[in-house]
Amino acid sequence: MLGFTIGPARAQDIPVLESLLATLFAIEIDFVPDGERQRRGLALLIEDAERAVVMTARDPTGAVIGMASAQLVVSTAEGARSAWIEDVVVAEGCRGRGIGASLLSALLDWARAKGATRAQLLADRTNVPALDFYRCLGWQSTALGAWRMAL
Repeated sequence: MLGFTIGPARAQDIPVLESLLATLFAIEIDFVPDGERQRRGLALLIEDAERAVVMTARDPTGAVIGMASAQLVVSTAEGARSAWIEDVVVAEGCRGRGIGASLLSALLDWARAKGATRAQLLADRTNVPALDFYRCLGWQSTALGAWRMAL
């Protein structure tokens, strides 16, 4: 028994998901927690079940202890759909139990079922534990850099 289950988030999960995102954004240099924005973004992801999913990890009581999200985009390089993975976070006291790996596995299964042929994610360059985690799971870094512009 793993001691947790993985499944899609529900709208009523948004407050605890927002709290997990605040934990994540406190680690990531590029983001600042903003509850209203996170609630709005989570609602958009949960509502768009055809192109997006937020997976949750729940303990035996049903409490959310981890999350990760994926969205589909079209990759011209692949000539197919690609999954963009974000928001991988596990509650601090629950790390090291395979929850993050299980969340990512569930997202990859979802993406494959939707026709995606590649998945990609971003990780803060200074978050060495996260970088090591992804590397251990077989993720590979690329020569691409992330750029952004507020609209």
